[in-house]
Amino acid sequence: MTNQFHRALNRMAFFTALLAAGLILFYDPFLRVATANIFLNGIIIGTTLFGIGLCFIEMFKLLPEYRWANAYFKGKKNALLPPQLLRPVALILRSRPTRISTISLQSMLDMILMRFEDSRESIRYITNTLIFLGLLGTFWGLIITVGGFADLISGLNFEDAAVLSAMQKGLSVPLSGMATAFTSSLMGLAGSLIIGFLGLQVQIAQNTIFHELEDYLSAHTTPVLPETDTKILEKIEDKAKELNKTIQTLQRSVSDIA
Repeated sequence: MTNQFHRALNRMAFFTALLAAGLILFYDPFLRVATANIFLNGIIIGTTLFGIGLCFIEMFKLLPEYRWANAYFKGKKNALLPPQLLRPVALILRSRPTRISTISLQSMLDMILMRFEDSRESIRYITNTLIFLGLLGTFWGLIITVGGFADLISGLNFEDAAVLSAMQKGLSVPLSGMATAFTSSLMGLAGSLIIGFLGLQVQIAQNTIFHELEDYLSAHTTPVLPETDTKILEKIEDKAKELNKTIQTLQRSVSDIA
């Protein structure tokens, strides 16, 4: 199972190295895109770098969980407890008998799945934030573009001989707005794709733990047989009949005394 972890981690490292190599190779075009609106694009770049670091942190957090699961599968029930995600399940399994019931199995799997989902919420939030920042830059740039064209048209005097030079100067504002719209959209979508890919690798690693635990615990689960349920229902029905007879006897005794 640790091989799956290393494969996912290697994919993350290779993708990040490929991304860094691409930025070095196309440094000048990237710099022109980033400086089109240094404020907004700087926020997008910073958010993307933070998301990349968070994905690697979440990935390395899974390493102790893998070690504990491997030790438990090898029969080391007294292995050190995992630090966070699988700790409640490890505490339950430490004191469990040789086999567990299907109800306990489902409860533990639901607990693991919920904790894995919670650990990925921050990555999802960063992905959505990058998409939002890209859309924000798009609308921001469109507002600048429309406002620039409005100011340009209202300020032109077509009877003036220098109208072409005035138009050329006035186009700088709407063109900067279009640059802001396109570059922020491009960088926001690119950042969301980068974080989405790295977050997918974290999810694959988590699913590997989940499926391994599911397979192992399912092999050590005692299903509840329908015959057992029938016997329990018969006992409950017998007890209910005895209770009904007792109540009727008490009612008769009370009526005789009255």
